[in-house]
Amino acid sequence: MKRRFVTLDVFTNRRYSGNPLAVVLDAEGLDGAAMQAVAREFNLSETVFVLPPEQPGQRARLRIFTASAELPFAGHPTVGTAVLLNRIDGGGARDLVFQEGIGPIHCATQATGHDGGRARFRLARLPEEVGATGDSTAIAAALGLEAGDIGVEGFAPSIWSAGLSFACVPVTGLDAIRRCQPRLQHWAAAFAQGERASAYVFCRETTEAGSTIHARMFAPHLGVFEDPATGSAAAAFAGLYIKSVQPTDGDHELVIEQGYEMGRPSRIGLSLGVRGGRLAEAAIGGEAIVVSEGTIEA
Repeated sequence: MKRRFVTLDVFTNRRYSGNPLAVVLDAEGLDGAAMQAVAREFNLSETVFVLPPEQPGQRARLRIFTASAELPFAGHPTVGTAVLLNRIDGGGARDLVFQEGIGPIHCATQATGHDGGRARFRLARLPEEVGATGDSTAIAAALGLEAGDIGVEGFAPSIWSAGLSFACVPVTGLDAIRRCQPRLQHWAAAFAQGERASAYVFCRETTEAGSTIHARMFAPHLGVFEDPATGSAAAAFAGLYIKSVQPTDGDHELVIEQGYEMGRPSRIGLSLGVRGGRLAEAAIGGEAIVVSEGTIEA
């Protein structure tokens, strides 16, 4: 049967930049295998399927797929779907609650025009360190870099998760991050997560003056060789940032730029609430704009 879909560019307010997203509406009746097939057909970083809510007060249940796997949670699908459903609901400003695999996600949305808007969601799970990477030599081999490119300013490579795990890898600057050329034969030795290893490479040198961090994300075994913008990785990175920088108590706003090497510049807002020297709350935010609408047989 025909099912409506909308595509958006997320973590941007300009079409044909940011991270593309497909949202399939009226997804009731599709099983996981059918959803995976549709996601493979779109062949984007993620495709979202919107299902009726299961709990009172929730706007929808979301299932999120890459071209090869289902995810329990992801950032740009959450932001993009919130902007789209707010548009469908009439625009303006409203709070939405989604059920994802990780649990309920609370989003604040605001329309910014007929085709765009912004959304900000609180992390359902604060980041925690979940493992260690290989040494600098192993990481460098996996990324096509030199061992001296790895690590900077108190940051050390480690694996963090706020619902989806990432090997967070600091590098010395933009020159190093631009030279990354993943070599999959070295992947498992570097990132110790087997077939689902994802690498979030970052530096504190940025392209834009207003940015805090420049990043790239590689998840070849999830069907995403490189992602233009990764909210779930930014959420995981928040834990490493707090551990390494030890910011003062209060509210901190970071801007993470990503996708520049792909020609799809993206800007992710990362909000951190620090209380008693610990991360008490965090949120991911950004803009999105509608690109196309249509129907797909599924």
